[in-house]
Formats: sequence, structure tokens, C-alpha cells
Amino acid sequence: MAHSPFTGTIPDDLLYDPEHDMWVRELPGGELLVGATAFGIHLAGEIIAFTSKPNGAEVARGRGMGTVECRKTLLALHAPLSFVLLEGNEAAEERPGRINRDPYGDGWMARVRPTDWAGERGLLVDAAAYRAQVLKLDPEARLD
Repeated sequence: MAHSPFTGTIPDDLLYDPEHDMWVRELPGGELLVGATAFGIHLAGEIIAFTSKPNGAEVARGRGMGTVECRKTLLALHAPLSFVLLEGNEAAEERPGRINRDPYGDGWMARVRPTDWAGERGLLVDAAAYRAQVLKLDPEARLD
């Protein structure tokens, strides 16, 4: 099968975990939203199911925060930072197409309270660094 280059967006106002293709958005009050990047979804394929860990779960950076099922595989979602899960996106669990269509909006996966934000924030990268990573992995990518 021929390679299909990534075409998509990498928003400037987010932080990224390039190792696991996850994004983080800071919210008022010290909470964060977490989701999969459009590039990560491109690599995995269309998401047909999403399951979050239960509310209240404590998740360490790099550990499983839920799963996504794609057409051919089941993948663990790796946490971009350590947190307590406040809320999984139930709407995305019920309709996982939201994640494919709007990964940075309605397709967010978890609302969390970080447990080591000061220590782990520096492990995330800005949009420019993530774009460079995407282009390194997929030189034909077209970024909006």
C-alpha cells in the first residue's frame, strides 16, 4: 500500500508529547485537557472505539490512560504527564468519530489534574518543535 502523507493541523496554543503523539491544553484553575494529535491518529488509522480509565484514576507519565481501537489494532494511550483523571470524554467514548474529526476540540480524551506539572511540563514541546518532529517522520507531510 502506498504511503499517504499526513495533511493536518498542529495548533500553536498546545503543548505536545512527541513520543506518544499526545497534546495538552492548559485550562483555568490548573486543570488540563489531553488528547491524541491529528498526526498520531493518522499513524494509527481511523479510531472506531475509545475507552478512558475511570474517573479518579491516578496515571503516571508514559503509562496507560485508556485505549483506542482502530480498524486493525487496539492501542494503549500513553499519558503525556502524570495526573489524576477528573473526567474522560464520555461523548467521545459514545461517538469516537469525534476524535477523528476534531482531535483538538470535541475529540479531547481526558480532563485531568496534573500531579507534577512543574517537573514534567518541560518534557513537553511547543508546536514548532512538534511540527519539526512530524516533518522528520513524514517529510511529505502538509501542515495547515
